[in-house]
Amino acid sequence: MATVTAVVASTHHPFYYRASTATGADRPPFADEWTARIEAFRATLTAADPEVLVLVGSDHFHQLWLDNMPQFLVGKAPWFDANWYNEEREFGLPRMRLRGEESLAAHILREGLDAGFDLAFSNELRIDHSVTCPIITLRPEADLPIVPVYTNIFAPPLPRPRRFVELGRALRRIVESWEDDRRVAIIGTGHLSLELGG
Repeated sequence: MATVTAVVASTHHPFYYRASTATGADRPPFADEWTARIEAFRATLTAADPEVLVLVGSDHFHQLWLDNMPQFLVGKAPWFDANWYNEEREFGLPRMRLRGEESLAAHILREGLDAGFDLAFSNELRIDHSVTCPIITLRPEADLPIVPVYTNIFAPPLPRPRRFVELGRALRRIVESWEDDRRVAIIGTGHLSLELGG
């Protein structure tokens, strides 16, 4: 059975990449402190020695739109193209291609449905900064397979807060019931302090 080796809550603030790589007059005064905190989180994840990452984030109306807005969605593709043009332009984020972990994604989907979550899935999901920024900050090598789990935090009606808590608890149980014996880290991402009510 799989082992959850770490649960990390991380920012997915898209300006981190630009701020942390800026030099000279372009470097914000808070960049060094911000980078030091991120590096401490990175050390925690590195010490946990995960082999797979489950990243819980939120699409920012990039791939998901009002014509079809799932409450919770599991990406189950073998590869994920990442970052959108506006993210490259506005935030300086790089284009990325990340390997998926299809077996764990399928397990989360099946067991999640059995646990009472009507999870949507996508075999053609293009991911955005809510998944790529935590990889850039916590695992810049981008060398581990991922399972992205997207949550609806933008388009009312939103899931009730308790539903997010229930999903988090279920995710841990589901990951630990995966028959593969690999080590898995679960990363929840957001930046509530950026703009409340965004």
